[in-house]
Amino acid sequence: MAERRFGWSNMFVSPDEDPRSDKLLVSERENLVGYLSDYRLTLELKCAGLHAEQLATRSVPPSDMSLLGLIRHLAGVEHYWFRVFFAREDQPRLFRSDGHTEWDVEPDPAMVDEAWRTWREQVAFAERYVADAPNLEIVGKDGGNLRSVLIHMIEEYARHMGHADFLRERIDGRVGQ
Repeated sequence: MAERRFGWSNMFVSPDEDPRSDKLLVSERENLVGYLSDYRLTLELKCAGLHAEQLATRSVPPSDMSLLGLIRHLAGVEHYWFRVFFAREDQPRLFRSDGHTEWDVEPDPAMVDEAWRTWREQVAFAERYVADAPNLEIVGKDGGNLRSVLIHMIEEYARHMGHADFLRERIDGRVGQ
């Protein structure tokens, strides 16, 4: 096995081109929104440049996880918390029907396009919802407040970006950033 060494050559972008924020965030809302935004950008970075077969690859056995499954899962998480829990829209959970879940993926370019489109739609809705919220104390349908859900979303993305690191590295050797 080749010796592994850190270097920018196998990272996703150089520090000068990184789209994620490095500015000092002052308010609580800015911090929560900023961290969540950076994790959303990280998901896009970790999946960049891969074709459908690579995105659908379950590269860390025995896990059934794939990057495409993560995109679909996170779209579903965004959908649930912001559309169902807060906006109280009566909608079925995304990618869960006929005994299938968001983790049931195929190396199909149409499935990849649908996953990204759905994820981006859900993120855009969530960003609008949070921007329009009068404060972080607003309560969802079962009693949790926006502050708690934003913290949970940061935790959800952070947890899964660790998974994405391993999945991507096994696909093409690129390491986390």
